[in-house]
Amino acid sequence: MKWQQTPIKRCAEKSGEPYILHPLAVAKICTEEIGLGIRSSICSLLHDTVEDTDISLEDIEREFGQEIARIVDGLTKISNVIDINASQQAENFKKILLTLTDDPRVILIKLADRLHNMRTLESMKREKQLKIASETVYVYAPLAHRMGLYSIKTEMEDLAMKYMEPDVYRDIAKKLAETKRERTKYINEFIRPIKEKLEKGNFKFEIYGRPKSIHSIWNKMKKKGVDFEEVYDLFAIRVLLDSPHEREKEDCWKVYSMITDEYTPSPERLRDWLSNPKSNGYEALHTTVMGPQGKWVEVQIRTKRMNEIAEKGLAAHWKYKEGTSDESRFDKWFQQIREVISNQETDSIDFLQDFKTSFLAEEIYVYTPKGDVKMLPVGSTALDFAFAIHSAVGSKTIGAKVNHKLVPIGHKLRSGDQVEIITSNKQKPNEDWLGYVVTAKARGRIKDALKEEKKGKLQTKGNMQYSASWMAWALY
Repeated sequence: MKWQQTPIKRCAEKSGEPYILHPLAVAKICTEEIGLGIRSSICSLLHDTVEDTDISLEDIEREFGQEIARIVDGLTKISNVIDINASQQAENFKKILLTLTDDPRVILIKLADRLHNMRTLESMKREKQLKIASETVYVYAPLAHRMGLYSIKTEMEDLAMKYMEPDVYRDIAKKLAETKRERTKYINEFIRPIKEKLEKGNFKFEIYGRPKSIHSIWNKMKKKGVDFEEVYDLFAIRVLLDSPHEREKEDCWKVYSMITDEYTPSPERLRDWLSNPKSNGYEALHTTVMGPQGKWVEVQIRTKRMNEIAEKGLAAHWKYKEGTSDESRFDKWFQQIREVISNQETDSIDFLQDFKTSFLAEEIYVYTPKGDVKMLPVGSTALDFAFAIHSAVGSKTIGAKVNHKLVPIGHKLRSGDQVEIITSNKQKPNEDWLGYVVTAKARGRIKDALKEEKKGKLQTKGNMQYSASWMAWALY
């Protein structure tokens, strides 16, 4: 049989280890860290066979069936992205997303593959390390974040930083190690009164402090222009509740009340993802409170079910969604991507940038006058909102009312805003509008309208030239 006699073209990784260890490691990440099932494990083990052996896709389909062959085909199409030019890389990423909308397991396995590549990056040449690390932090880490795989996203960012900013990485890691004892003492002091309140309230719970990632600490240092010693939130406190599904929200808010009775909260730092979960299924309450010694401390409150979704993202979201008819926010997200990808005229590099700003950014929740909620990326404007309602509405927008106040079309929206769009039949998109929008849908529709207008003008010009030629001939 072909399977038994097919030689592997690449028998070892750069590290010198047998090549089979890579697909085994990817399969392990898929099952243990992402929570995927047996079919995904099979696909993980087979993900390089078409590329690296004489096994064909037809062989895989014959042995394992159409579903596994389709996923392996998706993984084969998106391999070798690293060694090609930027335009081709962007085109390949577009292929990743085309497959993602058909079967999200492709991207989950690809993320597992990339994570293992990052974990074994040490054996690569410096040039390759920088290329893979920069690509990971630019596309794959935000994609892992968007799929709800927070621990994978964090590890990818930290590993990328280890190679891209080695001195800063080592310096922060050293300082974190040196301050660990002091931090642990503070966490215990902070937790003690909350623990007592939770025990008195008969809650089943876990409470602990966890350090922030090196990459996120470095981001805070850069953003605020401060030294390591001045970054106040080097850790977060997490409260995990063992609550029945019907009491989850109620229990989380009760715990929030207990914490804010003990410590003064910062009102603008409350994040309520219980009422409006993120599109990747993430649910939690986040608050920042003033702890002992006048230090601000971030506290996250969630249940065990919410925690599994937070750790394993999309895979766990599906697990809990089984048996329900609810259209998840993930499904809506995939539908939005399908709409954008279906515009085949989009330049691949433009598409990649649009994808980052439209689909990988954090979200805001904005309301129509009737109270319907629209999810938009952070930085969206009134014009983005108009196109999110309908392309025809967007094209005729002349202004908006945000929370009953008149604003221009470029006004940036915030979570919780209620927006009413003002239109005019005389209005039409112009070139300046591209500077007012961040969503791929709005950009695509504006570009389409500008092309149509240009096409119409050329046609009119051609007709006029033809009429002038005909008149000249007639006079002659």
